[in-house]
This record gives sequence, C-alpha cells and structure tokens, in this order.
Amino acid sequence: MTLNQFKTLYQEQLAPLYPENEIYSLLQIVCEDLLNWSHSDFMRNNREEMNHLQEEVLHKSLRDLRTSKPVQYITGKAHFYGHEFAVNEHTLIPRQETEELVHMIIKNHKSETYLNMIDIGTGTGCIGLSLKDAMPSCSMTLVDVSKQALETAQSNASHLKTPVKTILQDVLRLKELPEKYDVIVSNPPYVRNLEKQEIHDNVLKNEPHIALFVDDSNALIFYRKILELAQNSLKPKGTVYFEINQYLSEEMKALGTELAFDSEVFKDLNGNYRMMKCERI
Repeated sequence: MTLNQFKTLYQEQLAPLYPENEIYSLLQIVCEDLLNWSHSDFMRNNREEMNHLQEEVLHKSLRDLRTSKPVQYITGKAHFYGHEFAVNEHTLIPRQETEELVHMIIKNHKSETYLNMIDIGTGTGCIGLSLKDAMPSCSMTLVDVSKQALETAQSNASHLKTPVKTILQDVLRLKELPEKYDVIVSNPPYVRNLEKQEIHDNVLKNEPHIALFVDDSNALIFYRKILELAQNSLKPKGTVYFEINQYLSEEMKALGTELAFDSEVFKDLNGNYRMMKCERI
C-alpha cells in the first residue's frame, strides 16, 4: 500500500472518532515517531509503495487508534516544549496548555542565577525537566506518588541528560517539604467526576485516573495541601505556580486569599483560566 491509500483507510475507519484534520495528524505522528520519517519524508512518500514492516506498523496503529488508544501511548512518545518524553499508561500525556505554564515560569525567572525548584505530581517530568533544561543552574526535585510514573520521569531525565532529585511520595501525606524552595510548581489532579462527560474516550479509558480526577466535594484538595506546605517551605519572595481547572478559577483565588497568598490567574491561548501564580503576602 502507499501512504495515500493509508490516508484514505485512516479517514474511513477513524471518522467516527476524530475530525478529518486530526486523523491526518495522527497518521503523521505514527509515521514520524514509529517509522522515523521526517516531515519531508511524510510529504514525499505519498505514492511510494511501503515495505511489509511499514505496512504492519500502520495497520497495527490503526487498530489501536480505533479502540480510542491515544497515539502517544501507541508510539510511546510525546513532544513537549521542544523535547521528546517517554510516556506510558502510568503517566498523563503532556498537553500543549501545560507548555504555556512552563513558558510563563521561564519568562518570570530566567534572569535569576539560582533557583531551588520542586515539581509536585511530576508524571513524565515534562514540567520540571523542561524548566531545568531552560534554566540549568537551578536545582530541580520531582515528586510523584506513582512508582512507575517516577521511574518514567527518571528515564526522561537520563535521556535529556538533565540531573534532578526524585522523591516517591504522596503529597497529601506530607507534613513538610524536604527543603526551602524558590519555586513550587504543580499540575495536580483537578478534574471533577461531574466533568467526566466532557472527557474524550481516549483520555477517559486510557490515562491514569489517579492523576486526573478528584472528588466533587473536595476538588481543591491538592491545591490546598500544596499551599499549606508552601506556607513553611517557600523562601521569601518565592512563588507557587499551578495548572488549574478552568471552571474553578474564582474558588482558586479565594483559596489563595484564605491561605495568605497574593494570587493571580491567567488565561491560556484558548481563553480559559488554566494557570495560577501565588506569592506570599
């Protein structure tokens, strides 16, 4: 089969699940990440017959995609802030919106000579490792409750040649953080169960629920705990950064005020409040 024929096949079989332009992107990701094609290869190979191995890879990927399996779990890779991260069923897939949080932190702190930073609920390590790569003089600690997720983050740190500390720990059980920090950052679980109907099947059926969902009655549990820890573990003029639930920005600001933080929420490129910055009053 040719790539053009696969384009038609993917469109026909994935049309019930994805819009046309996304299907094209999925096929491109499979070709680039599993067949090691460049973008120009993908554009150039439209009419060339593929070999048997290439056909098998594309057929298997199509079967997986039809089950709503995310393409990143098929390829084992996700691209985030200019880096390639290993992903698996124990880690959330890094999102474009989270890149905006990383960019904001770098913009706010890149001129500082040294920062002690901690990334709580690190998953793949995409936030902490991207920050460490952009600001190599900083010290970075990655924390996660999942042993498998933390092993993935450690593997990504080795691949990126980015030295970090790692801690296997449930932040909700911590009485204090191990050090004093200039920057605390977290993208904790924040999706309420009542919002599950908004979640696409490829997320709901595949990504780890422990990293996604919180109880409707206590949706800010992780934010409250992290800010409480920050009260004693944040250096003077230190900052806490969060990715937040777009529907709970007012509740988040109220929480910050309650715990004596000067808080500000920010919109992402889609116009949703998805980022928060907290400084001690």
